[in-house]
Amino acid sequence: MRLPVFATFQGGDFQLSRWERPLRPLSMRACAGLIVATQTEAQRVQKRYGLHPSKLAGIFNPMDVANWRAMDRSEARAELKIPLEAQVVVCHGRIEIQRKGLDILTDAWQQICRSRPDKELRLLLVGTGSDADKLRDRIDQMQLPGVIWVNEYVRDRTAIRRYLSAADVYTLSSRHEGFPVAPIEAMACSLPVVAADAPGIPDILDKGEASGGLVVPRGDAQALAEALGRVLDNPTWSRELGKLARSRAEEGFSLEAIGKQLHGFLLRA
Repeated sequence: MRLPVFATFQGGDFQLSRWERPLRPLSMRACAGLIVATQTEAQRVQKRYGLHPSKLAGIFNPMDVANWRAMDRSEARAELKIPLEAQVVVCHGRIEIQRKGLDILTDAWQQICRSRPDKELRLLLVGTGSDADKLRDRIDQMQLPGVIWVNEYVRDRTAIRRYLSAADVYTLSSRHEGFPVAPIEAMACSLPVVAADAPGIPDILDKGEASGGLVVPRGDAQALAEALGRVLDNPTWSRELGKLARSRAEEGFSLEAIGKQLHGFLLRA
């Protein structure tokens, strides 16, 4: 029908069926353009399939930032029965220990708690998955203090916002991601982010602290613990990071910002 066809490409460095090997290169070359969220993925795709740079656009996944805001922290904590004086680290997503780096997160949390024995600390985990039993065993064996785990799939956006609003800092310890939306949800709720440098994170926090977060090497529990500790130990700085995170979410991921980029790419001359 001679209609231009565009496609998104995220985390596709593996194939799920035997048809992909012969058909994917043909589809890549035949399409009018590819939307790839991360620069590292765009470079890989361009090199792998021999595409002209003009065919690729680095455009992030959008979020309805205007309607995704923090709730009142006191009310959120009251509903979740979290003490107002506690310092809360939150993480939400699938429970897959290796992929999501939950072994690294639990090791880091143990270090944080041991070095701050007099602090009221909480690790709020939200989500479930194939490794839920293994994670429960790990938490029990390590005798981790202060862990609050909502072991279920939470699809209610209001509930997710409530969990984020109850926290002081968001963390993501993943070893692999396509383009994670969870940290952007946290940033929209004015939370500072401490994240491992999984694919997508360097693009989201492209200016580091000026983007509202800290990026640490993947697989490094010590680095994660130190970065989280820096944020927890300085509430004033943490709030400033949260404001920067909200600004980054508005400027980089709002429907308006992404809409303008899509308009320019899809309707280019």
